[in-house]
Amino acid sequence: MLPSGSSNQWSQAAIAARQRFSSGRAVSESALAPSILRSWTRCAERGLAMHAEPKVEPMSQGELRARRERHEVLRRRCRPEVEGLYADASITDSIVILTDPSGVVLDTVGSTAFADKAAKVALRPGVDWSEATIGTNAIGTALVERRPIEVRGVEHYSEPHGILSCAASPIVDPFGEMVGLLDLSGPASVAHLHALALVQLSVDQIEHRMFDGAFSGLDVLRFHSDQHFLGTVREGVLVFEDHKLVAANRHALKLLGLGWDALGGRRYGDLFEGALGRDSTVRQVRRQLGENVFMRAERPAGEASVHALRPSPASGRRAAAEAPREPAPRFDSATHSALDRAVRLIDAQVPVLIQGETGTGKEVFARQMHARSARAQRPFAAVNCAALPEGLIESELFGYEEGAFTGARRAGFKGLLREADGGVLFLDEIGDMPLSLQTRLLRVLQEREVTPLGGGRAVPVDFALICASHRNLRQLVEAGAFRADLYFRIAQYTVLLPPLRTLPERADLVRSLWGELAGADQPAALSPRCLELLAGYDWPGNFRQFVGTLRVLQALAEPGGELNEDVLPPEIRTRVAAPGTPAPGLPEGVVTDPLPPGMAAGDLGTLTRAAMQAALNASDGNVSKAARQLGIHRSTLHRYLASEGKGGLKG
Repeated sequence: MLPSGSSNQWSQAAIAARQRFSSGRAVSESALAPSILRSWTRCAERGLAMHAEPKVEPMSQGELRARRERHEVLRRRCRPEVEGLYADASITDSIVILTDPSGVVLDTVGSTAFADKAAKVALRPGVDWSEATIGTNAIGTALVERRPIEVRGVEHYSEPHGILSCAASPIVDPFGEMVGLLDLSGPASVAHLHALALVQLSVDQIEHRMFDGAFSGLDVLRFHSDQHFLGTVREGVLVFEDHKLVAANRHALKLLGLGWDALGGRRYGDLFEGALGRDSTVRQVRRQLGENVFMRAERPAGEASVHALRPSPASGRRAAAEAPREPAPRFDSATHSALDRAVRLIDAQVPVLIQGETGTGKEVFARQMHARSARAQRPFAAVNCAALPEGLIESELFGYEEGAFTGARRAGFKGLLREADGGVLFLDEIGDMPLSLQTRLLRVLQEREVTPLGGGRAVPVDFALICASHRNLRQLVEAGAFRADLYFRIAQYTVLLPPLRTLPERADLVRSLWGELAGADQPAALSPRCLELLAGYDWPGNFRQFVGTLRVLQALAEPGGELNEDVLPPEIRTRVAAPGTPAPGLPEGVVTDPLPPGMAAGDLGTLTRAAMQAALNASDGNVSKAARQLGIHRSTLHRYLASEGKGGLKG
């Protein structure tokens, strides 16, 4: 990507290239990325109009539901990465998009405001964003080029799509087949410097997990020229059946200088010297081309055939449930005290509601509650109601019987409510649960039994309930978007998690997590200025944004080198808040009314009122402008003004 200082120069060059192309003149490859120029040429040859919006026919709800059911395994497998990117999307006013291998949008999650804008150019579920239909765009062009692609602003072939900046990467299975695509799209007016790196990292994680448990009985080799990369998503993975190469990941083929046509045509002896080995120890092996690599061989127990290696829905679900491990948020003493109280309450079957801004560690807190509770040895079933597309929530929670819908598993699926039986059910971002499902959930909580989709008898369940949300559920109740009876049932005790910006000694926190992320590797050093900027930033996405940014920096770092501030995202280089100062942009719906009894670990109402007052001062009393700056609805700000007895401000 281009540095922020050259973005205007790039934009002018891209506009000039577009004018030359539309007038039939030759465009220099130095003026435009070769992949974009190739795509424009393909679009022109297809007769697509450059200055008009493409005509698209969105699928009906029934067709979209059938398409989603067909790709249910893909959607479940990608869930951890979609959830991880969801936080970045919300912060940068962007959306995460998952498509099928043909480019049809299956799911979108992220910024509601930008999603509404994107929908105006048909960037929504059920629409075909293949290059042949839409013209040059990150989704369609990445599928044609079979590699990660970024398309910014005027690089889109269709002029109306110039409002978008998109980064996409195809998802390729161990056999070289494209099974889907992940995309991060946002407004072209914002510099998304690390979008492509974040998407590529997420796809690497998805593809790396595809090998887990899928090749029992075959020889799996993990290798890299640098031993420190073994066990990471950058390692090469090869699968052999009777010494014949039958599956691989992209990193392995790149390290060996091979293409997907090597599958079925190469043998172990064609690639490496010596015996294959199956002892699971790390050893040095010489490649036939002469270089040494570090390798670990494994032969999982069991029998398998290359014809039966496609991951089953069950294995896909297990893999999707294993989110990437990352450092946990650090809780202060007040939060640890609240944790002790919450554990006692959950053991007494009292539901607990966790409130806090996005990324403050609500799921980590819930998992610690489970680990310290009397149910620690029983299941912990978690579902993110915001990141999980609405079409999956009902089957995910309540399960389904055999034949309940097209694509349903032969044996059915018992659902998370029944999987939590005897243990703990954690409903994250419950404020985003559709009203129709709130009604069903309330009935389960009242009757303690679950009826799966497709009929069947009700099944008794016993679980402790933990819910979480960054939204103000009381305001949602007042607005009719959340059931009052469900709210009072789940919010019998509420814990508030403090935002990262309020924690002391953030420089020590940066150093600690930087070293923890590096693990056994020799971490690059952070320059004093880089450390100062990371410690001083207000982190509106809290620990999730914080750890995500450190992961990107780790990927960009050279072992043993030093990172300077020029690699930091522009918002961190230019926007630094004083320690302990509330960030001006709190998430929409954050608690503004007096905290309910039992609320622990800080006073979010005070922080929110301070942020609102600061925004009003900065906008010269203009309520609409201040609300836009805060990312909340104007009515929320008016309620605050009414409660404070302030009037006479501009609308």
